[in-house]
Amino acid sequence: MEALVTGLFRYPIKGFSPEPMAQADLVPGRAIAQDRRWVVENGPSGFDPAAPRYVPKMKFAVLAAHPVVASARTHVRGTHLAASAPGHPDFHGDLADEAGREGFADWVRGVLGEDARDGVRVLEAPDYQFLDHPAGHISIVNLASVRDLEARIGKPVDPLRFRANLYVEGWPPWVENDWKGKNLLLGFARATVFAPIVRCAATEVDPQTAKKDLPLVEHLFEQYGHRDCGIYVQVTHGGTVRVGDACSTPGEPE
Repeated sequence: MEALVTGLFRYPIKGFSPEPMAQADLVPGRAIAQDRRWVVENGPSGFDPAAPRYVPKMKFAVLAAHPVVASARTHVRGTHLAASAPGHPDFHGDLADEAGREGFADWVRGVLGEDARDGVRVLEAPDYQFLDHPAGHISIVNLASVRDLEARIGKPVDPLRFRANLYVEGWPPWVENDWKGKNLLLGFARATVFAPIVRCAATEVDPQTAKKDLPLVEHLFEQYGHRDCGIYVQVTHGGTVRVGDACSTPGEPE
């Protein structure tokens, strides 16, 4: 069963802007390079960069906890960050140095306003990425499933609400929910489906307006009896995936 990759994204700062990519080099057992490399802690989270371990995302400045984060636009090249948000001065800085991280933390504190807690800071750790699920390395959303949800609720649903790495076109709606353990070809890479993605309140925030305006978690459960949209996969054989490449199950045309 074949689909085409129509969108490819990474999210250098967890919870902040998606960055479109033309291609990505996938590495076995890893997320896309630079994806969720940094995170903004809003108050003590318990994360120790010297001994990194999974911490629930609600400890950080992310959409599920703070919809206003969607009003920020961030752009990272290498480690240099440019950020903007309505009503706030633009920020430019280098996330590789302490001054740049502290400057961005101060800027985010202003965007959060009354939601800011004591101890806003930018975190990273060597060879660590702040994934929503520690074993969910790469996320894929089937656009036909999103359209089916749209049709059922009678409202448009921006696929970017789901903050996936890959968006694909060509699979029947919701077929991916039964693919746990199934092998996939992603361009020139190979992967295994880890699990469906259980969705949270972050999807309820419009990525353009930063307003919490659509109860998608509730709609998913009402319409389908689950809260899933998309799948996590784990890369087993490395290779490059590009926009326009095939995303297919083995035995089907590549």
